[in-house]
Amino acid sequence: MYTLDTNAIIYYLDRDPAVVVTLDGLLENVDAVFYVSAVTELELYSYPDLNDEEEAGIKRLLTDTFVVPLDSRIARYAGYLRRLYRLKTPDSAIAATAILTKTTLLTRNVDDFRAIAHLKWQAI
Repeated sequence: MYTLDTNAIIYYLDRDPAVVVTLDGLLENVDAVFYVSAVTELELYSYPDLNDEEEAGIKRLLTDTFVVPLDSRIARYAGYLRRLYRLKTPDSAIAATAILTKTTLLTRNVDDFRAIAHLKWQAI
C-alpha cells in the first residue's frame, strides 16, 4: 500500500521516465492500493495554467486511488509533525496521511521526509 506525494503524481503525468517505470510497475499489481491526501488533490488542481488534458490526466489517476480527507485526526497529527520537524503544512498533511494509513510514501522529495520517525518512504 502506498501514499503518493504530489510531486510523484506531477512527475508521472509529465512522463518522467524513472517515475513512469516505477509507478507503472506498481499500478500493474492488482493487489497494490494507492492513497493520496486531499491536500495532494488540492495541490494538483490548483495550478493556474492547468489545461483540460492535464486535468483529465489527474482525474484518471485519482480514479484509481483513495483520496483521504483531511479530518481532525490527520490534522492534529499533521500539526504535530509540522511542529516537530518544521515541515510545510502540505508536507505534514501528506506525511500524516501515509503514517496513519500505514502506507509507504512515494516521493521525489526525500529530504522533506527523511527525518520523520515512523514514516516509511520510497524515493522514485
